Amino acid sequence: MRVGLYPGTFDPITLGHIDIIRRASALVDKLVIGVAINRDKGPLFSLEERVEMIEAECAKLSAETGTEIVAHPFENLLIDCARDVGAQIIVRGLRAVADFEYEFQMVGMNRALDSSVETVFLMAEARHQAIASKLVKEIARLDGDVSKFVTPLVREKLLQQLGKSA
Repeated sequence: MRVGLYPGTFDPITLGHIDIIRRASALVDKLVIGVAINRDKGPLFSLEERVEMIEAECAKLSAETGTEIVAHPFENLLIDCARDVGAQIIVRGLRAVADFEYEFQMVGMNRALDSSVETVFLMAEARHQAIASKLVKEIARLDGDVSKFVTPLVREKLLQQLGKSA
């Protein structure tokens, strides 16, 4: 069984993330969405809320693609998380060239730690390349419309979290 790991903070999960998940599910039999606990980033949503949104959105994708998709919180090294879930592949989404610089360094470090785990980069579709969770939260905070960037469920949860009306 080919297992892939798609890690991130997913605070919140966006249409860009969902695009990468959909496309990554075609490459593996099981896709684990590694939800980073990362306290340094100070997420807007709790770990439980992020996992809940991921599970809700991925249930639809799993049914569509026939690939098992599961959420898995982690706080250890990414390469250790990959070992924990039995992943042979780490999936990373790229939006722009700026992402590549950081990702290139991460691949090198992960390869030094465990050369048996490959990293696969997927470019987000052009219509999703500008989407970043940080920007989505900022737009919502300033009363902008985020419906082009997240699903209706995530939009509702985001507005609730920010104390805004839908």
